[in-house]
Parts: sequence; C-alpha cells; structure tokens
Amino acid sequence: MTQSDAELPYIRRHLQSGLAAALGDTPVVCLLGPRQCGKSTLAIHHDPRRTYFSLDDAQYLTLARQDPTGFVADLPPFVTIDEIQRAPGLVLAIKQAVDADRRPGRFLLTGSANLLQLPKLADSLAGRMECLYLHPFTESEKQGTKGAFLQTWLEGSLAVQLTGTRAPAPSQLPARLVAGGYPEANRRTPTRARQWLRQYLKSIIERDIHDVAQIKDGDDVARLIELLANRTGTLLNVTELSNATGSTRRTIENHLAILEKLFLIRRLPAWHRNATKRLVKSPKIHLCDSGLAALLSDLTLAQWIDERQRFGHLLESFVLQQLIALADCTDPDIRFWHYRDKDQVEVDCILSCGNKIWAAEIKTSRTVTAADTKGLQRVATLAGKDFQSGIVFHDGDNTLPITGTPFLAVPISKLWEL
Repeated sequence: MTQSDAELPYIRRHLQSGLAAALGDTPVVCLLGPRQCGKSTLAIHHDPRRTYFSLDDAQYLTLARQDPTGFVADLPPFVTIDEIQRAPGLVLAIKQAVDADRRPGRFLLTGSANLLQLPKLADSLAGRMECLYLHPFTESEKQGTKGAFLQTWLEGSLAVQLTGTRAPAPSQLPARLVAGGYPEANRRTPTRARQWLRQYLKSIIERDIHDVAQIKDGDDVARLIELLANRTGTLLNVTELSNATGSTRRTIENHLAILEKLFLIRRLPAWHRNATKRLVKSPKIHLCDSGLAALLSDLTLAQWIDERQRFGHLLESFVLQQLIALADCTDPDIRFWHYRDKDQVEVDCILSCGNKIWAAEIKTSRTVTAADTKGLQRVATLAGKDFQSGIVFHDGDNTLPITGTPFLAVPISKLWEL
C-alpha cells in the first residue's frame, strides 16, 4: 500500500465479515479477484498486525521462486502474501507448513488469477484453504450502504414503495456505468479514469497474462477483449469471434479461458429446467467491469440517448456484476444463469439456490409494462412451484406491481440504496 493510498479514506468492503469468519477457522484463506480491485487494501486494513509480503516486490519474488520451502519456513506465524499466483511453488510449501501447524488464519493469500483454474497450482490445498472472491467496488460500497438488496429480494421482503409525484431527475445510470468499480478509476475524473483503465489493461496484457498461460503475443488477447466489450450482454459466438480475428476456434477458446482466469470476463451459462440440457445452450458473455467495457467499446456519458441499445447491454453486465458481488458476500451457493429458448423468449438473469429460482429482467427505460415480463412468465411456468419471484429492473424511482402479473418493477437504484 502506497503512502497516497494510506491517506485516502478506507471504503468498507461487504466481504470484510466473511474474511474475518474464514480466518477464524481455516488455516489458509485466499482472496481472489482482478488486479487493482482492493484485495491488498482489504487484507492490510483487516489486520495491520499481520506481516505483509508482496510478490510484486522483485526481491521477495526471487526468493519465493528459488527456494519456496525456505521462504515459507522463515515466515512469521501469521502472514499475508500478496499476488500468490506469481510464485506457484509456494503452494506446496504452504501445504507442508499447514500440515505441521493447522492453527486458523496462518496464511492470508491474495491472487489476481483464479488459483483453482491454474494448471501450475493443481494442488488447491483442499481441506486447508477457503477461497473468497473480492470484486471491484459495488455501488452500495461506494455509497456506504449495507448492500442488503439481494438478501431482501431472496427473503421475499421487497415491497411496493412510492416516492410521490415529482419531476424526474436526470438518470444516475450513465455515470455509474462508465465509472465501473475499480477503486483507482473511481478516484479520478472521468477523463483520467479512462486513461488509467487503458494503462491497467496494458499492464495485464504485457505482464499478468504470462503468470497464467504460455502465450507469445498478448495483442491477440487484447483484440479479443475489445471485441467482447462490444458484445457484452450477448450470446457468445466463438465462430463469429474466430472469423473476426482470423484465429482458430481453439485459439479463441484458449484466450477466453485466460480472460476468465484474470477475472476480466465471465460466461453466464444458460438455464433450463432439465439440468442435462444446460450444457448444450449458448452462454452469454459479460465483461466483469462496466467501466472497462465502456472504454473498450467507446461508450461515453454523452452517448446515453443515441446509443441506448448498446448501453442496454452494458447495463445488463453492470447489474449482473452487482448481484454476483452481493451474492459472494450473502450466499456463495447462489448460482447465476440466463434463459433463452427457440422462440427467442429470454430472461437476462436467473438465480438458483438448490431448487429455488428467482429471475430478473433489466431495462434502461423508466416505465415497465406487462409486455416486459414475457420471459419471466415463461421461466415461472417452467420452474413451477420452485419459482420464488420475478422482478424487472428499471431506471425509475418507484417499486411497483406490474399490472396483470405477479411481478414487481424495481428501480435499479435499490441495488445501492438498501
């Protein structure tokens, strides 16, 4: 953490209580998430007394790679090791140390790549390590609210709420979408934030990719993520991406896997009532941060009116990211899907926990009608008694029943107001 970081006010993360619980009963806890999402800051603020080592420091990295067993043996009893994916050999040494001393909270690791997907780290410290996922700032973290929307919805406690008659205020959404969630980007003006995001992606392409894959030239990966930014919130079509880049399908799949390991994109699988049919449906592709997606697709605040369809796809990725981040702090067993059938009836986001199903449509408009619930009705029919509730997110102010349906129209702002 730099001196300038220390002078900035600390924004409390929703994952803080989950981190404390994990360190209280597990020998190794690993905070995973994209680079610059706040993992190091959270780790340091959680317990400043822990000795901290960053493998971005060349001296520590050399020691860790050359003599992992000696490096771990010389560590204090309770330690934080940042960017663990840079020295995969440490994992076996940590396993040996934990087997000799299984006190909870001994090792707090952070990783900017998904350790569970890295071939070099095949031994995942099973039974010894708990992985927690930290995302860029959610809007509720920025606002300093509790982030209770998801829990309120799942508990069935969302209620009709009217704000009264008033002149509509300008939408908050464009600024929030373009800003995204990276802490450093949010500390800058919009122009400076875009420059920071450019440098951020350049750094990942030039350095971090080589921590997770054998790849000669990162330019092809950079080109792919730019194409994906322009397709965020749409069905993944590997053949079309292959044709657009001149790369083979195998190369595209490999590059997609790299971007997933670095927490830059996610594939949202298709939901079907029959679980065996989920595997044959096309996933949707989403960039994990709307600010990065806006930069790469050249979307700015001034285009909110003229580029409403493109902003609609960006909004879908934005809301999904908020919900997934809240889920990782509320109930990690929640799974996320999308729905689309041969009639092109679709639902943007489906949540499942056990057999229970919830569904959400996401709209940029301020008004919602029964026509916007066609997909919700289809999913409710398929899910039957397991269907819990459906909502339509909109850019208005009121939580209202949608006439002629059992569904609610819910302001997107509830994601950070509750």
